[in-house]
Amino acid sequence: MALHKGAGDDRRLTISPFVGTADPLGPMELSPPLHRLADNPVAADTAYQLIHDELMLDGNAKLNLATFVTTSMEAQASRLMTECLDKNMIDKDEYPQTAELERRCVAILADLWHAADPENTVGCSTTGSSEACMLAGLALKRRWMSRNPERYAAGARPNLVMGVNVQVCWEKFCTFWEVEARTAPMEGERYHLGAEQAVALCDENTIGVVGILGSTFDGSYEPVEEICAALDELQARTGLDVPVHVDGASGAMVAPFLDPELVWDFRLPRVASINTSGHKFGLVYPGVGWALWRDREALPEELVFRVNYLGGEMPTFALNFSRPGAEVIAQYYTFVRLGREGFRAVQGASRDVAKYLAGRIEALGCFRMLTRGDELPVFAFTTTDDVPFDVFDVSRRLRERGWQVPAYTFPENRQDLSVLRVVCRNGFSRDLADLLLGDLDRLLPELRSQPGPLKELGVPARTAFHH
Repeated sequence: MALHKGAGDDRRLTISPFVGTADPLGPMELSPPLHRLADNPVAADTAYQLIHDELMLDGNAKLNLATFVTTSMEAQASRLMTECLDKNMIDKDEYPQTAELERRCVAILADLWHAADPENTVGCSTTGSSEACMLAGLALKRRWMSRNPERYAAGARPNLVMGVNVQVCWEKFCTFWEVEARTAPMEGERYHLGAEQAVALCDENTIGVVGILGSTFDGSYEPVEEICAALDELQARTGLDVPVHVDGASGAMVAPFLDPELVWDFRLPRVASINTSGHKFGLVYPGVGWALWRDREALPEELVFRVNYLGGEMPTFALNFSRPGAEVIAQYYTFVRLGREGFRAVQGASRDVAKYLAGRIEALGCFRMLTRGDELPVFAFTTTDDVPFDVFDVSRRLRERGWQVPAYTFPENRQDLSVLRVVCRNGFSRDLADLLLGDLDRLLPELRSQPGPLKELGVPARTAFHH
């Protein structure tokens, strides 16, 4: 005898449109439009497969030696990110613990960069170092405006001093916020900003100098300590007090572990702010950066907005409002997971691979090294004058094997120089480096047999420069 009896009517389960399975013949008749919405839905598995198959045409991230961005994380980090995909970083009242982990990350970075009071250092997460640079530049401009109200009201145009090798976000900042970009060109074997060039461009309208800790053009560090010393002398001589922002998009997560003796951070009183990319050598998937200021004076109060947080106020300063919290959680996971020694091991392994690969490429005899991966795990090289091919030919041929190695021409005053650049990130092992060397060695005989560089034969050079 049945213990339960049916209701005797024709009741049915209510099925969401996303749960129902389509007729197996249906998807075979579908042809969704590319540039407008279809009239009807497509089964979830069908939509997935269509997009999945198309994305197979993208390059292999592991073989992308152009990008600085992290291309692999541990499964546990990915799991945490998946669990937090629906958390809005700005909603600190609804997600207070996510906000707390963000605050801890700021304190960890402040300690790493030798802030005087890490627990109370002013800072925030961003969508990347580009947004962080925008925020730092805006703070520099407002700080200059508050110190020079009469000059600004009279029409003085503020300027920002930097090397021509800066990331494009600094050009955007100057355009968006009406600041004159004063860039020092490259000269000879100097591929970034030097102290002498920085001081020469400064005047009473200079809001700051940008020092790059790890140029994307060749992986070299700019001499931040020398630049600050030269600006100290300028102030003693003229009274001009010019702050420095350190764009440590990559190097600020490398130098503290591999170059602890290098002085570039808040140990220098003239350094007002620092940014970094969590998604570069911070070892997190794309979507997180960090901006920190020396103290509250360096970040004008009128730029800080305050939101309610657990019955109190939490300061917020960012260009974006709604954004995911997953990457911030992943950054905190990476800090907890690795600690100082773990970071030192990971970054050290990347630098070892870069130095090894640079040495082996130089030994091939047809390349000249500009850098050797002993600062950022990044190096740049060009072809020697006696070979019938150029860097664009090498990049084109390596791409046939799946390797993405960018070739590009240097900017102002060194436009005669074209190079290849290799970024050795976490996950790019010595074994992969040997595979790259093997492919490069195999294609060199064919390149040497060319009558000349392909661009001289009418084939357009393909450039590929990615930050």
